[in-house]
Amino acid sequence: MNLSLALATAALLAAEPSSPLPPGHPPVPPGTQASPAVSPEGAQSGALPQGHPRVDGASATPAPSGALPQGHPPLSGTGKAPPSAEELLRQLDSTEGLQGRQKTFEIAASLGRLYYLNGRNADAATYLQQALDKAAATRAVFLAQRKKLGKAQAPSAEAAGCGFTPGQEVESMGAVAQERAKKGDAAGAVACGRAALEPTLETGVMRANALYLAGDVPGALTAYAAVLEVEPTHEEALYGRSALLFETKGEDVAALKQAREGFEALQAAHPQGARAPAAKRLAALVDETVKAGGRSKLKASRAEDRRIRLSQAAAAPGTDAPRPLTPEMMDAVNNTERTPELEQGLAKLVEEGEEHLARGRYQEALGNYTRVVPFQPENGRAKAGMAWALVGLGRPMAARVWGVAVQTAPAAVEALGDTLKAKGDAKGARALWEKLAADAPDFNKAGLQAKLAQ
Repeated sequence: MNLSLALATAALLAAEPSSPLPPGHPPVPPGTQASPAVSPEGAQSGALPQGHPRVDGASATPAPSGALPQGHPPLSGTGKAPPSAEELLRQLDSTEGLQGRQKTFEIAASLGRLYYLNGRNADAATYLQQALDKAAATRAVFLAQRKKLGKAQAPSAEAAGCGFTPGQEVESMGAVAQERAKKGDAAGAVACGRAALEPTLETGVMRANALYLAGDVPGALTAYAAVLEVEPTHEEALYGRSALLFETKGEDVAALKQAREGFEALQAAHPQGARAPAAKRLAALVDETVKAGGRSKLKASRAEDRRIRLSQAAAAPGTDAPRPLTPEMMDAVNNTERTPELEQGLAKLVEEGEEHLARGRYQEALGNYTRVVPFQPENGRAKAGMAWALVGLGRPMAARVWGVAVQTAPAAVEALGDTLKAKGDAKGARALWEKLAADAPDFNKAGLQAKLAQ
């Protein structure tokens, strides 16, 4: 709990007429007035209440902003200053009509943060929305004037002469932006409005997080979008919205594409940001999900590939057929970082595998593909190549692997025939196309017939 938050909250509570003094303050007898002229030894007349901090002379130096004067009694009865979050929450909860009381942006935002950091998400969302409401007029002016400004570049707040000072209240800064708009100064209104809205961006993201944690997913998505409407490259809003879309819209391909765009925008705007590495990994996973047609289809495809890899239909002992992956091997694959170097190496293995197939070296080709498929189970070229290698070797599991390849990646199987033919294996290409046409009679019937007729 920081001091400014404690003081802001205490100030709000102190506005209640029935409680003029902070909890724990020494009682002030009726009619007593503290005189700055009283000496430390103290005359009886006009004496300060017992326990009040000493006042030395008429020109006592005020305490720094946000700090308690030296010797001031604690704000609570615990001997601590400022009070703990627990104590403040108890005091806030016992204050009748607190939510309906008028507040500045700063106090409402501080209350929202207090509740949010202590897991009171529904209450946090309420106070954070009250804070955002205080900036609603400024937000409307900013968006309207930015639209009016078009593609023209707005100046900075300093260049526009907004005259803002550190710690200036949001509503006060917003009034400057609104005045600029009334005068027809669109660029100035945009510059001053954007600066005035800066504190609202963190508040908006916090509210979106609170709504999500409170179970309001649609509200959270709307809140993230509101932040991005003001600042399209906001790192936390981009990440939060995209992650939530991916988590909750796994079967909605259009929503998944929006999530991928958000992750990619984050990487472009904040390549060195804290969220960039996670955004990169999630963008790849979203792309894989989109290609599969949704999360359930991706899971089904992965499960099928896993069953194939772990199939007990491997060749009898003593043969050199691919052996099932153990759980330990699968964990090692899953924990391997997908670096550009690794991706390039896997692509080279696929190309070498196709060269082996064209030369009839099925065992060598199979060795290449078994190194690729665990890392890239959705790689159509690798699945097609592995299937054709097993067919060429006449392995017991060939029919099953071939069936999966034909069902999930028939275009890749057909393209493998083109590759074989281009590499000089016209006989192998024709055999592959004939088998594909027989096992997938509804796939590209005209195209396959044309190739077989050559």
